[in-house]
Amino acid sequence: MTTLGLILIYRLGSKVVLPGIDPTQLANLAAQTDQGVLGLLNMFSGGAFANASIMALGIMPYISASIVIQLLGIAVPYFQRLQREGESGRRKINQITRYLTVVILLFQAPGYIANLHAQLPESAFVNAGWSFTVMSTIILTAGSMFVMWLGERITDKGIGNGISLIIMIGIIAMLPFSLFAEFVSRLEEGGGLVMLLIEFVVLFFVFEGAILLVQGTRRVPVQYAKRIVGNKQYGGVRQYIPLKVNAAGVMPIIFAQAIMFIPITLAGFVDSEAATGFAAVFSNFTGFWYNFSFAFLIILFTYFYTAITINPTQMADDMKRNGGFIPGVKPGKKTAEFLDSVMSKITLPGSFFLAFVAILPAFAMLAGIDQNFAQFYGGTSLLILVGVVLDTLQQIESHLLMRHYDGLLKSGRIKGRTGGGAAAF
Repeated sequence: MTTLGLILIYRLGSKVVLPGIDPTQLANLAAQTDQGVLGLLNMFSGGAFANASIMALGIMPYISASIVIQLLGIAVPYFQRLQREGESGRRKINQITRYLTVVILLFQAPGYIANLHAQLPESAFVNAGWSFTVMSTIILTAGSMFVMWLGERITDKGIGNGISLIIMIGIIAMLPFSLFAEFVSRLEEGGGLVMLLIEFVVLFFVFEGAILLVQGTRRVPVQYAKRIVGNKQYGGVRQYIPLKVNAAGVMPIIFAQAIMFIPITLAGFVDSEAATGFAAVFSNFTGFWYNFSFAFLIILFTYFYTAITINPTQMADDMKRNGGFIPGVKPGKKTAEFLDSVMSKITLPGSFFLAFVAILPAFAMLAGIDQNFAQFYGGTSLLILVGVVLDTLQQIESHLLMRHYDGLLKSGRIKGRTGGGAAAF
């Protein structure tokens, strides 16, 4: 009930429009968020971005700050020390992440307000002066920090990862409207309920494939040496290191989408026929060159992000320090090389599958599916939905088993994801 109550507060807050804006004149802003990066931000915020809500910027600034801190933990010794300090280091990192979130919001909020002035008529603003900008910046910053606080309370008092659940709820909030639009278009354009049923069957198999991608692991056996301390024996058992087929999650898709919009933006500043044609080609989200470049970037970023987040040398050192070894592989450098080789081999099919899932919405749109509903056939939204649902189900299963209930499944087990913060992706 705590989780549901906090989610209800979040959904109610996303409907509250910024003070000083006429909510009946937001049609242009809604049209701007139909596709592209703004459409993705609007989906993650559960429609708050298009509603000019006090929570319009949502949780994404916190996610951006978490990613920055995670990358700094790879390159900056100070953050590396904090990561090794355990609980105290984690609290310090969380505090720095919150400060960085505020800094990001102080830059993003004025940009969002400037976009409101560009998209909405002057009559939509009660007061369009500098006082409105300052007040709205403070409100948007406070709104996003409140969303972050709600996510942390869900993690502490409720079930599941709060930040991940808030993103998932935002995506699910768009599903009824997308489904209704698809239903109406099928009745008007032909095909009727039969085509809608076929679309649901295809969507079911797409979800099956996404589950395989999220949960796919290669288990590397690890043997620990026997140790006798007093009258007790430690070690001597075989365990496994689960190396994920898609260790990068949805981050390659997000990076690739950001890169894909850079040339389109630059082409808009050049007044030439070639630049206009280039922008037209890469603005066609169902075109060959856009999707080919998009898939290629995803494959590259999958290898890049996996390389900076998975450290085989550190894994080998930790294993050696704890008396563990991979059967048939020498401890130390050879173990690190073996783990690096395994990660390279399983990342290749994982990156191709991830790229295929990312461009599936383009195939759905070519098949005549409504653009908003097609977003649920692949891409970031699909992978987040699948990952968060599996993670939440796994935590519910753990709570049930701890209290000696049967659990959610009569046989087998639910495997969720790991991590928090940026791992919401």
